[in-house]
Amino acid sequence: MTETALTVQQTARPAGFPTAAHFRFAESPVPEPAPGTALVENLYWSVDPYHREMMDGDFELNAPLEGRTLGRVVASRTPALPEGEIVFHRQGWRTHAVVGPEEVRRLPHHPGVPLSAHLSVLGGTGLTAYVGLTRIARLREGDDVFVSGAAGGVGTATGRFARLLGAGRLIGSAGSAEKVKYLTEEVGYDAAFDYHTAPVSELLTAAAPTGIDLFVDNVGGDHLGAAMGALRERGRVVRIGTISQYNTPDAPPVVFDHADVVEKSLRVEGFLVRDYRDVQEELYDFAVPHLRSGALAPDETVVDGFERIVEAFLLMLRGGNTGKIVVRKA
Repeated sequence: MTETALTVQQTARPAGFPTAAHFRFAESPVPEPAPGTALVENLYWSVDPYHREMMDGDFELNAPLEGRTLGRVVASRTPALPEGEIVFHRQGWRTHAVVGPEEVRRLPHHPGVPLSAHLSVLGGTGLTAYVGLTRIARLREGDDVFVSGAAGGVGTATGRFARLLGAGRLIGSAGSAEKVKYLTEEVGYDAAFDYHTAPVSELLTAAAPTGIDLFVDNVGGDHLGAAMGALRERGRVVRIGTISQYNTPDAPPVVFDHADVVEKSLRVEGFLVRDYRDVQEELYDFAVPHLRSGALAPDETVVDGFERIVEAFLLMLRGGNTGKIVVRKA
């Protein structure tokens, strides 16, 4: 274990897209655990779209940033956290963290499942996709599903889960031809389109000429407007995120025919995954057998080195990842 700890701190509020200048790395001695706590050396870090929203006021300036993290207990002063244990916690953008037993989740051991999956398809990303399909949308066998931001972490997990849960036709949007190809050749989408090539409403109509039953929305904006028009009677919208507006708060409002909500008996619902932590074990029961059999694969972009965590975050905001982006200790 090194003798110096690193933390990432936000130094200013961004206007529009953040840059590396909005962050700094701070050095300090590796902390000592107090009685009842343990020292964790972090191994994997998650960078997520919601971090951009938190930069506008939720993150305290000049203080270590939070985030989902996996680490190993390297020094313990509590029998509840034995040394060598792998844990999940949220004291994220730092190399070391002192945690109490109530602040961590001890990870189950699933032979043959990569550790990083606990930040992707088995972590908050996968739980978001699973809750969205099973609790919010209540996916029915044969439902035709459209997913915006389909090549991201939640989008790829949603596509793979929906296929395993018996969805009908799967349509996804992405930001490049390369990602479109990945969705159809690797993830299992029946059709996908690059939303830069034409108006989303036209692209969605071409991909789903008879409409859709369910829209899982990670993007908002014109994707939401197009999907509202394409929904069939008793269609559902699961609102997960609005990444298209995180860096452009003055974007124009979504335009759609509000009468459709009544006339087609539509349902629009959003959620916070933190309210569904009780579904975590159900997700393991569903996903782990499929991971072991090869029917389910974790879609991940892995960036090596904690010193690249800001780079990874900015890469994710600009769509440079496919699947969940994870930072791994070098």
